[in-house]
Amino acid sequence: MVTHNRRYLKENRRHLRNNLTPAEAELWKHLKGGSLEGRKFRRQHSAGNYILDFYCPFEKLAIELDGQVHNNDAAEYADYERDLWLRSLNIRVLRFENKEVFEHLESVLQRIRSAFGK
Repeated sequence: MVTHNRRYLKENRRHLRNNLTPAEAELWKHLKGGSLEGRKFRRQHSAGNYILDFYCPFEKLAIELDGQVHNNDAAEYADYERDLWLRSLNIRVLRFENKEVFEHLESVLQRIRSAFGK
């Protein structure tokens, strides 16, 4: 069984919530308070040892925003391993590049909506 929001990650989660990247802050405006089709999302929610950018418990859906730091083989492999582990818990993961949030926000939101109920 996965443990959500493990105590030892609390300070890390709080720090990340208080220091969102610009892309996270922009997407959060459209996810918070159930504003996307009534789905409640959490910011910087942990599942096991991983901290997810956004998580919708009802949909078991994680949303990850990736910046330049993810554009190398080691980071891509780590993301792949993380996504496999999350999928083993029936948590689906949607990944977007930060620039997509700014350049194609409606498309990002539509892809999130399309994942609902699957």
